Amino acid sequence: MRAAVVRTLGEPLVIEDRPDPEPGPGQVLIRVEASGLCHTDIHAAHGDWPVKPSPPFVPGHEGVGIVEALGDGVTHLTVGQRVAAPWLGSACGRCEHCLTGWETLCVKQQNTGYGCDGGYAEKMLAEADFAQPVPDGIDPLDAAPLTCAGVTTYKALKVAGVRTGQLVAISGIGGLGHLAVQYAKIAGATVAAIDVTDDKLELAAELGADILIDARKEDPAAVLQEHGGAHAAIALAVHDEAFAAAYGGLRRGGKLVLVGLPAHGTMQLPIFNTVLNGTSVIGSIVGTRQDLDEVYRLHAAGRTRVIRQVRALDSVNESMDEVLRGQITARIVFEM
Repeated sequence: MRAAVVRTLGEPLVIEDRPDPEPGPGQVLIRVEASGLCHTDIHAAHGDWPVKPSPPFVPGHEGVGIVEALGDGVTHLTVGQRVAAPWLGSACGRCEHCLTGWETLCVKQQNTGYGCDGGYAEKMLAEADFAQPVPDGIDPLDAAPLTCAGVTTYKALKVAGVRTGQLVAISGIGGLGHLAVQYAKIAGATVAAIDVTDDKLELAAELGADILIDARKEDPAAVLQEHGGAHAAIALAVHDEAFAAAYGGLRRGGKLVLVGLPAHGTMQLPIFNTVLNGTSVIGSIVGTRQDLDEVYRLHAAGRTRVIRQVRALDSVNESMDEVLRGQITARIVFEM
């Protein structure tokens, strides 16, 4: 099989031939149809974060494809079934977090495309219990971005407790943000979209955003306060100024949900204002298997659109460069 491999952190990925993997007990072999390019894959390839992956490895945690073989003990999936291999590759299933519906906080979790090989390949292995069935009728090219970009923003809005009639700010309209706008509208919120590029703001408007804030020309915090302040702000843009602006745009009792993970991001928190205003600052990390099931059901029902560009895996290095330069409006998906 062909795969895009990180041989050395910070160096271009190498397209190479590898032996087809064989599923062990509790695993499935997936013939990958599509795999989305998430910014996390770039962080993984560059070794940006404190806990670094160990080369050589295959990135990608939005892999979607067809089950080709079952390992011993797998009875709930079938050969020929379409599944996805999300960021949460496995969790222990026994700790407090797993038992209380927060499996994404399990300290023993393994992450696809980071701690084990991911979806930038023609075939991949996945733990069967965490291989997510994809409902019939969903295009695998859509299912791939939903597997991370979709479930991550969907969960962030859940964490924020967004309700009908509230004002929600989405900071950063791109692969994640264009889906966040849609989930906030589904929840009945008034949506303020913040970005620094015309095409992304136009996309946000097309997807139903009520307020467009061009951070090149306006102070997002001031604009949000003119509208009474945001009940919740979903921080996707990975810039210190964007985090600060999202915080500054909250109303009293508002919630800032941190999602974007910059390589060296910091945020100064004004304790006085946070206490007096009853502000909440919350971290939200991807979503559970149940969250992903709900994301797929919404899409199967025609409630969401995935905006994507389809590329060949051979373009992986050029595609990553385009993402870093901010030239991609929404999501790149590699078709195998």
